[in-house]
Amino acid sequence: MIQFSENISLKEYNTFGLEAKARYFVSVSDYDALKSVVKSFDPGENRHLIIGGGSNLLFTKDFDGWILHSDIKGIEVTEETDEYVFVKAGSGENWSDFVDYTVEQGWGGLENLSLIPGTVGAAPVQNIGAYGLEQKEVFVHLEACNLITGKICHFNKLECDFGYRNSIFKGAEKGKWFVLNVTYRLEKHPRLRLDYKPLLELFSNIPKEKITVKAVSNAVKSIRRSKLPEPKELGNAGSFFKNPVILPGIFSLLQQQFPEMPFYALENGLVKIPAGWLIEQAGWKGKRMGHAGVHDRQALVIVNYGGATGKEILALAEAVQKEVLRKFNIALEPEVLIL
Repeated sequence: MIQFSENISLKEYNTFGLEAKARYFVSVSDYDALKSVVKSFDPGENRHLIIGGGSNLLFTKDFDGWILHSDIKGIEVTEETDEYVFVKAGSGENWSDFVDYTVEQGWGGLENLSLIPGTVGAAPVQNIGAYGLEQKEVFVHLEACNLITGKICHFNKLECDFGYRNSIFKGAEKGKWFVLNVTYRLEKHPRLRLDYKPLLELFSNIPKEKITVKAVSNAVKSIRRSKLPEPKELGNAGSFFKNPVILPGIFSLLQQQFPEMPFYALENGLVKIPAGWLIEQAGWKGKRMGHAGVHDRQALVIVNYGGATGKEILALAEAVQKEVLRKFNIALEPEVLIL
């Protein structure tokens, strides 16, 4: 029997640890439960939000609508070859735990994405990425339920229209689909991705054939823990802003003024600039406004030092954006969903 709740606190469903209430809340553990939910409301008429671990949300007020929470669990191997293993995971599985599971099996492909907060279902929606890898590179397909018809559809990589921290589920199809499960193709004989500078430096003196998937995963975790605060200890949503991608001509002009500016040349000719560096150079690293602040070890992270409101955090983010725009003429785009 599906359980609906009213006026429920969302504090434990967002990693900022912000107090907000949802008018209606329902946690979905399987497809049959979701079909019951679909019959109960019209997504075209009722405001709704699909959440997993709440690691990419900023609530600035109560949510006057439906919160659909994924609690669909399960991990299974659906296909194997001599080279690959295809692994399907429920959308409500904790992403970090799922990556740990694949690493323990010795399967390569997700180790660079270790310790990213959130759920499996959110990974393709956000097209998460870190340390030189995006999830789309090992993604096969996902199953999602249409919130209008209640029917299941498959989306392959092309249909998901992945972009930088983006997908069709954040664009044209936003709010129309509830992800049920995701399938990844992982390698039995891993080809490790060590081209990201911190990993390259860590493993520079070790023969590549002696480096294991677990060693890479542990290295990524160590780097993340040294830079990023644990949400349970200090409320945050990880990277608050996207790294801006700019035209090469604009970058050339900026480089003349700021020759030390770090950058990553992309295959499409555009240039990616680390947002954390821009924020730090704008003087915001370690600064606070009220109970919110820019983290003192990673300027890309905005934190709740305790008692902050969503509006406080948003005001800080907007102040950071304003100063970066003034200094570099670059508009920072939030990675988190602001509600």
